[in-house]
Amino acid sequence: MHREALIMVCTCEIAGRVRGKGFPVSSLPSRLAKGVGWVPTNTMISCFGPIFATPFGTGGDLILVPDPATEVNVDFGDGSAAEHFFLGDIRRLDGTPWDCCPRDFLKRALAALKAEGGVDLVSAFEHEFVYTGVDDLPGAPYSLDAYRRQGVFGEAFIAALRSAKAEPDSFLPEYGGRQYEVTVDPATGVASADRAVVLREMARATAQRLGHRAIFAPILDPNGVGNGVHVHFSFRDGTGRAVTHDPGGAFGMSALTERFVAGVMHHLPALCAITAPSAVSYIRMRPNRWAPTHATLANQDRAASLRVCPVIPGGDAARQFNVEYRCADAAASPYLALGAIVWAGVDGIRRGRALPTGDGAPLPATLGAALDALEATPEAEAWFGRIFLETYMMHKRSEFVSLAGLSEAEQCARYAATY
Repeated sequence: MHREALIMVCTCEIAGRVRGKGFPVSSLPSRLAKGVGWVPTNTMISCFGPIFATPFGTGGDLILVPDPATEVNVDFGDGSAAEHFFLGDIRRLDGTPWDCCPRDFLKRALAALKAEGGVDLVSAFEHEFVYTGVDDLPGAPYSLDAYRRQGVFGEAFIAALRSAKAEPDSFLPEYGGRQYEVTVDPATGVASADRAVVLREMARATAQRLGHRAIFAPILDPNGVGNGVHVHFSFRDGTGRAVTHDPGGAFGMSALTERFVAGVMHHLPALCAITAPSAVSYIRMRPNRWAPTHATLANQDRAASLRVCPVIPGGDAARQFNVEYRCADAAASPYLALGAIVWAGVDGIRRGRALPTGDGAPLPATLGAALDALEATPEAEAWFGRIFLETYMMHKRSEFVSLAGLSEAEQCARYAATY
């Protein structure tokens, strides 16, 4: 069978799904300059497929332009077509960023952090997912048995990440049934979110070639264990020096980090609408599930919303030190999730916010409540821009309404089918 190699240029928008357009490899040089055609209403495609509502109608034209630094070209060596794609930016026809481009949302947040704090963000995404290629057997959490029974999936997945330059760090069986966790090395700026997108797609690509699925839905069973995404972050100054840690500061944080974290804490209810953006995200974030339920900051506590991670003795404490944001899952676009955290932190730096005292307030119990908190946050319009904020709210409210009348089990099944 004759074949011609294809490439896809992709974006990860509000629904957290990776979408785009493909073209022959031979046209890559021109596509790097002019991109591929895109449509404003594409951003309103729900995670379930239908467009429930759109402010854009059927009009308008955009371009999706590949970023050469994001190229993924992974040959699995099994005769299947390579996973060859770029991640890109959504632009107007004149080349300027479109109002609702998720990568630009993050880029603007990172630029604001640099302007306000004089630092760059270093971050890494830690993902949990369910691999359907193993049976759920008793006693499996963290076990060598569960590690063994996933067969070649782990090795093929890690090889794919390495080939995609996502720099894998760890792979292990987790607490939930058929659940695994994977981490990648930290990266600076937007590259960290790019790696998160690539990680999810390499897991799905590997599982598909083995006849199975890697499911990143926030929770598959209302009575089960959820799949979280934990975002680790720290700061470097203009010389590359680590500036997150101060042994004399609260929780070992530098003054800059304290203000950043205070901003995130202040805006946590609104942030949940962006970082935990599905109806079932709030089934996962219930008591006794190793997931946050209150806006709390703690040392080495995995029920906290923000966890100050341990420093291993003998290493460079300043470079190891990081804070972990735990109110996220893979229903969120990594660009929007990381961008929202940064925007909230920048607000903390600008206003000189202090860390809260006492018990943290409860986090939203539903997606609807989280969206209400976002809508009531005056700073959110400056983060998103009016058009993007209204678009985001319409998208997520219509998704929430589409689930009316479904039981929690039925909602979990719908999200498990798409993520």
